[in-house]
Amino acid sequence: MIPFSPPRIDDRTVKAVEEALRSGWITTGPRTKEFERKLAAYCGVDHVIALNSWTNACELVLRWYGIGPGDEVIIPAYTYCATANIVMHVGAKPVLVDVRDDFTMDPAEVKKVVSPRTKCIIPVDVGGLPADMAAIMEVAEHCRSFFTPAVNLRSGKTNPQLALGRPLVLSDAAHSFGARIKGAPVGVQADITGFSFHAVKNLTTAEGGALAFHMPERFDEEGMYKWFNTMSLHGQNKDALAKTRPGAWRYDVEQAGYKCNMTDLQAAIGLVELDRYDPDTIPRRKWICERYSEAFKNDPRFIVPLFVDGVNDGSPLRESSYHLYMLRLANATEDQRDRVIEAISAAEVSVNVHFLPLPMLSFYKAEGHRMENFPRSYGLYSQEISLPVYYDLSGEQVDIVVNAVRAAVGEVLG
Repeated sequence: MIPFSPPRIDDRTVKAVEEALRSGWITTGPRTKEFERKLAAYCGVDHVIALNSWTNACELVLRWYGIGPGDEVIIPAYTYCATANIVMHVGAKPVLVDVRDDFTMDPAEVKKVVSPRTKCIIPVDVGGLPADMAAIMEVAEHCRSFFTPAVNLRSGKTNPQLALGRPLVLSDAAHSFGARIKGAPVGVQADITGFSFHAVKNLTTAEGGALAFHMPERFDEEGMYKWFNTMSLHGQNKDALAKTRPGAWRYDVEQAGYKCNMTDLQAAIGLVELDRYDPDTIPRRKWICERYSEAFKNDPRFIVPLFVDGVNDGSPLRESSYHLYMLRLANATEDQRDRVIEAISAAEVSVNVHFLPLPMLSFYKAEGHRMENFPRSYGLYSQEISLPVYYDLSGEQVDIVVNAVRAAVGEVLG
């Protein structure tokens, strides 16, 4: 059986975790702080905080920005439920918009629904391809004339809504660590960018996530980092590493915080993965995706995914992180797509679908969201099959996958 996306775990990974275990630091410690510094350097920002998941990291962002009941957050209909769940967690209303043919949020649709209640826009990078961040930031700037900040809000020492004066742009880059926009790494385009290091991601820490801060200069990002660090540890103003200094046991709890810190065991894996990410991981995933595209691109039954979009001063306008290979079956219905998946699985090849759009999920359907209002999202979903992409997938296995897909499509669609 060819699996869908197993993590890369080799002797180097095992050794790094063993060294962390033997060091005595298994919670947040020196490896986590080193991982944060190296992530910041990679993304081209001054501050990154590593936490235990994309979900908790990005929910903290909404809480830092003071988003709550009566507020609206704009998200694409085509995304994983976590993007919407965090909005529900803080009591705000998710406002759904349709996507472009490349699966990413349509800025024109965002512009139609912004209002004085809009406090945040969350574009989602699907499959590794970045959203059109420049256009989305332009929409956010357009909101300045009618943005209504919460006047009594204080997160740390400032009121971030008053200081920013427009909706916050929080990039859901769970799929796109290592992707690039106009040659720059994802992380320097939005106000705050959230990454996921879940087991199936290109760069994994088993579970984990991170936030890259890229706020305007008037924001104290060092103070922001301290706020997020404190709030990720129950609101306690000293983490375990800070309390190891002689006589530094005493601490205070400044707010009723949460528990979502990253551990050194996770960071040990992340440091190994980050070190080999650009020279080894991305090229291998790119090679696999290009091999798939070469096999399917001239067959009218298939629509191959977009990985590189346009050119700007010699660099692609957007280049994917090659996280997923999201193949589409031209003219297939949802039922036909499902039968193709069954036939592929019978050939012992694991495939997936990314994602069930939010209005198809029972909870969000009950909230009043209707799939018919998002025709592009449904059209993309109904034809999409994600093929296996992982570091150890061999060329021979890629060919087996290709043959299984072709045979299944021939069986179902002719």
